[in-house]
Amino acid sequence: MKRVAIYCGSRRGNDKKYAQAAAAVARTLAEAGIGIVYGGSNTGLMGVVADSALAAGGEVTGVIPEGLFQREVAHQGLTELHYVNGMHERKAMMAELADAFIALPGGIGTLDELIEIWCWAGIGSHSKPCLCYDVDNYWQPLFELLQHIHNEGFAHDNESLLNVSDTDALLTVLKNEDVQ
Repeated sequence: MKRVAIYCGSRRGNDKKYAQAAAAVARTLAEAGIGIVYGGSNTGLMGVVADSALAAGGEVTGVIPEGLFQREVAHQGLTELHYVNGMHERKAMMAELADAFIALPGGIGTLDELIEIWCWAGIGSHSKPCLCYDVDNYWQPLFELLQHIHNEGFAHDNESLLNVSDTDALLTVLKNEDVQ
């Protein structure tokens, strides 16, 4: 496991627990020698992830669309920063660079990135782990919706979307061990 893509908010949310969790995940990955690929911004949880990983000696690669680099102010202290033409190119580059995908709390953009990369796994475009880092049940409504989709007969059951809520379980998944 060389690098993971992290999808997360360009805002910090209404509770400090989100930034604390983002910092803990970033530090844990950096200390384990796992690099981070993310959206390239210095705002919100994205900035927390980058700053925390860098402070812990980690490698952080940003991928930011040219149209967003003014609104989501590009982080200038990264190991690498790629400017791309748009969101499709951002998603493709992040997918290429990463060995796994983690969604921290975030908004519609985070949800979009998570669902798309998980769908790519479901149709066989990759076999990399996709997971939610569940801070205080943030992702539970999504998992309830996914269960509803399954119950109604619309799920293909190809690839699991994993759910972890602590850094030990996160590292277990990334090291490809069984999670209990």
